This record gives sequence, C-alpha cells and structure tokens, in this order.
Amino acid sequence: MTKAGAPRPWYRSREVVSWALYDWANSAFATTVIAGFFPVFFKQYWSAGADAGTSTFQLGIANSLASLIIVILAPILGAIADRGSAKKKFLIFFASMGILMTGLLHLVQHGQWVAAVMLYIFATIGFSGANIFYDSLIISVAEEKKVDLVSALGFSLGYLGGGLIFGLNVWMASAPATFGFDSAEQAVRLSFILVAVWWAVFSIPVMLFVHEPKIPGARLGFGAVAAGFRQVVNTFHEVRRLRYVFLFLIAYWLYIDGVDTIVRMAVDYGMSLGFDSNSLVLALLITQFVGFPAAIAFGKLGEKIGAKRGILIGIAVYLGICVWGYLMERTAEFYAIAVVVGLVQGGVQALSRSFYTRLIPRDKAAEFFGFYNMLGKFAAVIGPVMMGWVSVVTGNPRLSILSVAILFIAGAGLLYFVDETAGRAAARELEKT
Repeated sequence: MTKAGAPRPWYRSREVVSWALYDWANSAFATTVIAGFFPVFFKQYWSAGADAGTSTFQLGIANSLASLIIVILAPILGAIADRGSAKKKFLIFFASMGILMTGLLHLVQHGQWVAAVMLYIFATIGFSGANIFYDSLIISVAEEKKVDLVSALGFSLGYLGGGLIFGLNVWMASAPATFGFDSAEQAVRLSFILVAVWWAVFSIPVMLFVHEPKIPGARLGFGAVAAGFRQVVNTFHEVRRLRYVFLFLIAYWLYIDGVDTIVRMAVDYGMSLGFDSNSLVLALLITQFVGFPAAIAFGKLGEKIGAKRGILIGIAVYLGICVWGYLMERTAEFYAIAVVVGLVQGGVQALSRSFYTRLIPRDKAAEFFGFYNMLGKFAAVIGPVMMGWVSVVTGNPRLSILSVAILFIAGAGLLYFVDETAGRAAARELEKT
C-alpha cells in the first residue's frame, strides 16, 4: 500500500491501465484478422480458385491501399485533433468504424473476395486511424521517465489480450463441433464478430478514464478543421527544423516497414512454401504469448541501456529472421522463428513509440504522432506489395522475405545517427515558442 497522499506507482494508475487496455482491445483485430484468419480465409474461402501468387498480390494490394489512405489522412487528422482538443473523439470514431467493419466480415460469402477486401480495408483504416490518437494520448498518462515502461505495458497487454482471443478463435476453428458449429468456416466467420465485441468492450476504459488536457484557445467544428489544415503546413516546417525528429521518422519508416510486413504477410508466406495453415496460425499464437513478457522486458531494457540501443538490438534480430525465413524448410523452424519474433516485435514497437515521445513537443503530440503513423503506414504500402511483386516476378517466394532485410539495414543505419539528447533539447525549446 502507498502512504496516504502519496502518488500511486505508475503501473497502478487508473489512467495508465485504462490507456494500456486499449491495446488489449484492438490487438484482437491485429492478431485474429490481420495476421491470422483473414490471410488464411482469404486464400482458401473468399479467393478460392486463384493461384497462390495472385491471392498474395491481392492481399498485398488490400493492405497497401488501407495504409495509403491513412498516410494521406494521418497528419491532417492529428493536427485537427490537437487544435480542437479532440483526440478521444477521433479515437472513438475510428475505433467504431473498425469494430463495425470487422463484424460485417461475418456476412461475406464464399468467393466474394472483393467484398472481403473492401470491408478489410475500412476495418484496417479504423484500426490504424484510432492508433494515431491512442498513441498521442500517452503524453497525457505517462511521466517522461516512465514512458518506456508505459509504452511497453500497452504492447504487452496487447500481446496477452490479442493472444487470448486469438487462442479461443483458433480452438473454435480447430474443433468446431465442440462449440456446436457445423464446420471450421462457420467458426472462423463467427470469430470476426467476437473480435468486434472484444474490441468494443475493452475500449470502454480509455473512453471513460483517460482525460485529455484541454489546450488554450481550442477550436470547435469547422474552426478546428481549418486550424488543423494550417497546422499541418506548420508542422511540416517544424519537422524539418527538428533535425533528429526528421531523421528518426525516415529511419522508422524503413525499419517498421519490415516489422509490419512480416506481421501481415507471414502466414501467406508460409502457405506459399506449402506449410499447413493450422500450423502457421498456431505459430502466430506462440508469438503472442512470448510477446507478452518480452515487451515488458524490452521496456526495462530501454530504461537500462536507452531506447535507441534497444531498437537496434531488435532490428539486428529481425535481420537474422529474414535470412532464417529464406532458408527454412520445416514447420518446426516456423515455430522457432515465431518465438524469436515474439521476443523482439513488441519491444521494437514500444521503444520506437517512447523514443519518439522524447523527441517531439509535448503540446503538439497528436499532430506529430500523425506524421509518425503516416510514415509507419506509408512503409506498409511498400512492404507487402514488394513481397507480392518479388514472389510473382521471380516465381520464388523465398526471395520475397529476403528482400525485406534491405529495409531493416537502411533503417538501422539512419537510426544510428539520431541524437536523443540533442533532439529532446530542440523539442523543449520549440515548446517555449
């Protein structure tokens, strides 16, 4: 117990836990839909009859189109939210869109790949758009010295929550009769409804208990929109002035491309190699439960050696994963790679978010996180299409995973030159103007 009047530890703060629980909520979509069932169901059910290379390309286009829309909208929406003190309102809007579109996937019938793609695109826009404002709210709940751990807590709970609902959905699909279903297809289609419900229910705490500070002179309605558009132009200039923010964003754009591409395309890649889809989905489940403690461990690592060093360690591991993925021959190796991905994936994501938080002006968090998410999603425009293109052109899917290593190498090279101390000083100076 804490003494009367003493502040609660960071991990017992209602705002911190409520904020982190949104990661628990929306990770159901990331695991069951993006990484797990959608690629498998798309290939075997909605796009039945198409060859492996064509369905891979279609899936890559769907991911890339959704990401491209977020690329265009993210900085504008972030600026509008800052000018109008509307981060939570935008979070609610985009989360609601993602939840609704995910639930509607249940209605898509066999062979209706176009309908599946359209709903998936809008659901992904909702998921990604909400993350802009969720990420920016970390400024409101975390002390600067604890931001690595708070960021890691979010990703850690995301891995656990996403893993639990994904595990239930895998169990339903593997043993449909146990749950009263006639087939695995029936179970998978219901899983989309379960994801929507899970996402909605566990989003409630962040809506109720995370308080967004009001900024002086906040605008409403069209005034916020107009001010937001003007602010986008100003933020472009500020990003260019903040040298290390600019350098980090380019580095992040490159290496997070590799991370996101591996997440989105791993199951499709394994199926292209002829691995059993059930084994691939089980591997994703392993990644989730390994990622739960590993993300927290990376948060502690960031406190000890610095977030940048922690990210560079994670990128080095990803380079090894690309080479191993190119060489692997057995399903057991896919399981082993899943464990290794789980050890570093959440850590790279969490430390990237907390490292960026230290480089930006705290009073302009949403608009700067708009650029952060813009570049993250712009990277995902390139990665999946690159994998699909390499697979189609060469006829060798193994080369597609190896090509992702280029992005990790380039990203790490630029990140090495980002000076956190100088970047933080420049951001604090801009806050005074």
